Amino acid sequence: MRPECPIQRRGQLRRVDVNHYDFRGRVRRGQLVVNADVAPSTSRVFTALFAAEFPIRRMQSVEAYAGDNTASLRADNTAAFNCRRPTQINAPFLDSPHANGRAIDVNPQENPWMDLRCDCWSPGSRFAERRPGPGRILRNGVGWREFRAEGWIWQNIDVPDYMHFDTGYPSAPFERNSGRRTSASGSTR
Repeated sequence: MRPECPIQRRGQLRRVDVNHYDFRGRVRRGQLVVNADVAPSTSRVFTALFAAEFPIRRMQSVEAYAGDNTASLRADNTAAFNCRRPTQINAPFLDSPHANGRAIDVNPQENPWMDLRCDCWSPGSRFAERRPGPGRILRNGVGWREFRAEGWIWQNIDVPDYMHFDTGYPSAPFERNSGRRTSASGSTR
C-alpha cells in the first residue's frame, strides 16, 4: 500500500472467497479484496450471482497483476480494492471507491467503460453496445438487480462504465450489511 492510499492497514480489508461459474459453466473459486464494511454485502451479491449461474471469467485480487489496473482489465478480471497508480486513477485517492475497497468491476471485457483520456472503450470496444449476453451487466439484468438490492450503485460516473458498481462517491462507510440472504457459497476472512 502506498502512503497516499486511504487504506493503510490490512485489517481494514477483507478477502471474500466465493464460488462462481466461468464462461464454460465450470465452478471456480475466486476472491475479492474489499473494505470490511462491504464484505457481507459482497458475499451476498456473489452468492446470488452463483445461484443464477451468472458467468465470471476470473476473479482475483489485483495483487495477481502487481496492482496494475490495466493488466487486470485486459485479463477480464473481476476485482475490487485497488489503490491505483497515479496514471490509472479516475478520482482523488481519498475519495476513490476502488482505493477504499468499496467498488467492484465485473467482467471488464463484457462490460467496458469509456476512458476519456483516450476517447476509447477500455479494455476494448467489442461489447460496448449493450445487448444481452453471458456475463454482461444490463439495467434490470440479474447482475444489476443483485447489486442494486444490496444498495450498490451502477456506473457512478458521468461516462459509460458498465463494469462498475460502488457504494457511493466520494467513498464513505457502507452500513447496509443486514441484507436479505445468508451466504451458502461465500465466506469472508
